[in-house]
Amino acid sequence: MYLFLSNSSFSDLCFSSVTMPKLLQNMQSQVPSISYAGCLTQLYYFLVFGDMESFLLVVMAYDRYVAICFPLYYTSKMTTKLCASLVLLLWMLTTFHAMLHTLLTARLSFCEKNVILHFFCDLPALLTLSCSDTYVNELMIFILGGSITIIPFLLIIMSYVRIFFSSLKVPSTKGFHKIFSICGSHLSVVSLFYGTIIGLYLCPSANNSTMKETTMAMMYTVVTPMLNPFIYSLRNRDMKRSLIRVIYSKKISL
Repeated sequence: MYLFLSNSSFSDLCFSSVTMPKLLQNMQSQVPSISYAGCLTQLYYFLVFGDMESFLLVVMAYDRYVAICFPLYYTSKMTTKLCASLVLLLWMLTTFHAMLHTLLTARLSFCEKNVILHFFCDLPALLTLSCSDTYVNELMIFILGGSITIIPFLLIIMSYVRIFFSSLKVPSTKGFHKIFSICGSHLSVVSLFYGTIIGLYLCPSANNSTMKETTMAMMYTVVTPMLNPFIYSLRNRDMKRSLIRVIYSKKISL
């Protein structure tokens, strides 16, 4: 679990660092611009760490599934070698996927329009500016992008369906609360991450304004990575006691 959490923390830190420093620089200088090479670089690392976040949520869901449904076999199933191999495989997959989309975007031509209606170099926003044929790019987004988003989300749902039915077999309320404490933080992160991505990319509405799309993108690129450490830390007893102490002291002062 801590191996996956450490990789998730690293991915969150890098995911926010891909877009926010350039955004803050543009806001300070009042010159919202980025070079062509910088745009492709930003696109590559955005896809790498965004895909990694999605894949890690699946692996962590499987980790909780094994811990709850097969507790006696957990140490034999989730070995250190298996966990390290899974993390290495995920980094290789995300690197390949990001490199593929970056190279396909680099072959496109951009004629007169050079204004991206976004706060970072998002792939759909770049395709709308191209004067080349983007059929191959859109096909790869549909095939690979859809599978990287939908398949992990369905696997997470399947894991929690199995966990839910296993929790029904737990006779005591204490055992049910323990299961909820194990899965609650992960479910919160999954809801924040996939909720905005599905609403933005997979279920776009015809009247989506640029401001609405930017706000939703800001949610999963900045807000969610910022909240993840806090959400996962709520499992720590010392963190819970400190939070309750702060809330209680504020309540007394009011």
